[in-house]
Amino acid sequence: MTDLNLIAVIPARMASTRFPGKPLAMIHGISMIGHVYHRCKMSAILDEVYVATCDDEIMNYIDSIGGKAIMTKNTHERASDRVAEATLKIEDAIGEKTDIIVLIQGDEPMIVPEMINDAVNPLIEDSTIGVSNLMADIKSIDEFEDPNEVKVVVNENNFALYFSREPIPSRKKYDNQVPMFKQVCVIPFSRDYLLRFTTLEPTSLEIIESVDMNRFLEHGLKIKMVRTKYETYSVDTKKDLEKVKRLMKYDNIYSKYY
Repeated sequence: MTDLNLIAVIPARMASTRFPGKPLAMIHGISMIGHVYHRCKMSAILDEVYVATCDDEIMNYIDSIGGKAIMTKNTHERASDRVAEATLKIEDAIGEKTDIIVLIQGDEPMIVPEMINDAVNPLIEDSTIGVSNLMADIKSIDEFEDPNEVKVVVNENNFALYFSREPIPSRKKYDNQVPMFKQVCVIPFSRDYLLRFTTLEPTSLEIIESVDMNRFLEHGLKIKMVRTKYETYSVDTKKDLEKVKRLMKYDNIYSKYY
């Protein structure tokens, strides 16, 4: 535990271009956003968990399970901007500032509570680190070439060099094993870093790749990457949903939600 005020904010909206309505898609009797919310609540390091949304359907669902939801604008292009707006509203409601805000995407139903601790630790241990991301090994060429998976390359100290939906680094002229990592959207920010994101001009590579973190990189800021041992899959399409349903069939976490 820590004296810092740590919260998780889960951005979720119904208007996904690849899978409309996916936050409320059902996985073994519970909506996807419900799985993410309950798993985040199981993290001992967090003081509270909120869902940030612009949709009444999601707001009503979170209310129905006893959760806390924050209504945000429907004009946000980036999840980080939605989380920043929600954070300021949360602080106004609770009457105090937060220290670390963990952005956890609402399409990560396989998240393990320990992953949150692992992602947050660099910010607790080193005050010069303003944002970190989890990354996981990519296990197949199909996943490596899937444009829905955000790939990341890192330097020798595990700071991000670039995020792309293309397969990076290239395998075309290299005969040995290529390091293949994907971004896992468990992203802790220090409060100042999160609010700073909203003041930075959107950047060309951020827009081309549709990846928030490239905005930081293009403005010369560092992102610490943390390799996770847990195998998780995000849901971007209905095909992904069926895969996650199969993988979660014998999951031993959701029996502990309540």
